[in-house]
Amino acid sequence: MKKNMGNIDRIVRVLVAVIVAALYFTNVISGTVAIVLGVLAIIFVLTSLVSFCPLYTIFGLSTCKTKTT
Repeated sequence: MKKNMGNIDRIVRVLVAVIVAALYFTNVISGTVAIVLGVLAIIFVLTSLVSFCPLYTIFGLSTCKTKTT
C-alpha cells in the first residue's frame, strides 16, 4: 500500500472522529445516525493510522506532498 494521505488530511479525519465520539457520548446523536457516524469515524481513524484511503486510489487522488528533487 502506497501512502496517499497527507498530514493535514489525517489530522482532519481524526478530529472529525473525535467530534463524532464527543457527540455520541454527550447524547447529542443517537440511533441510526450514531451508528452510521460511528462506523464512519472508525474508518477515518483507521485510514489515518495507515495513511491510506482506498477511495483515493479508486478516484486517482492523493493528498501527500510529492518529493521534488
